[in-house]
Amino acid sequence: MTSPAREMQVEIGRLERRLLDKLQRRELVARNVNEEQDRRLTLGDRVADRFAAMMGSWRFIIIQSAILLIWVALNVTAFIEHWDPYPFILLNLALSFQAAYAAPIIMMSQNRQDARDRLRAEHDYEVNVKAEMEIEELQLKLDTLRQKQWEELLQLQREQLKLLQELCARPTNGRATSEAAEENVA
Repeated sequence: MTSPAREMQVEIGRLERRLLDKLQRRELVARNVNEEQDRRLTLGDRVADRFAAMMGSWRFIIIQSAILLIWVALNVTAFIEHWDPYPFILLNLALSFQAAYAAPIIMMSQNRQDARDRLRAEHDYEVNVKAEMEIEELQLKLDTLRQKQWEELLQLQREQLKLLQELCARPTNGRATSEAAEENVA
């Protein structure tokens, strides 16, 4: 038996190997995970998602509240024959049936949403790793260019120093005449 932590390590290992393969082949990592997930949905999955979306809406809550209010009012005031007198057993049964069927359908939808969230997180991780690697590659290129510039600047400075030394070592005409004049005076 494997532990959940070990299974997670194996899964992360698979994910990283797959990502590394994509990066080595220079494949795009970005993709639309929603389209990918929608292609996998069955008819039952779509029905469960719509059912959960409908049951989790204000429209449903308002309509159900109105129906419950009408049901109770009609049975309490007795404008019509009491088909479900005060403890409202029939209403309770109907709501129990609704809850019994709604809960598993909503859970199926939530499980699918969890799977979609995991797929998005995996995709985000892949994109982030690729972006990090691209940034590192760009940083290396910038470092190489910067180093090359420094070497070129250092070479230019050496050449300038050499030229300066040559200029300083060369006697100038004005200096030579003034030094000769000083020697004549002495």
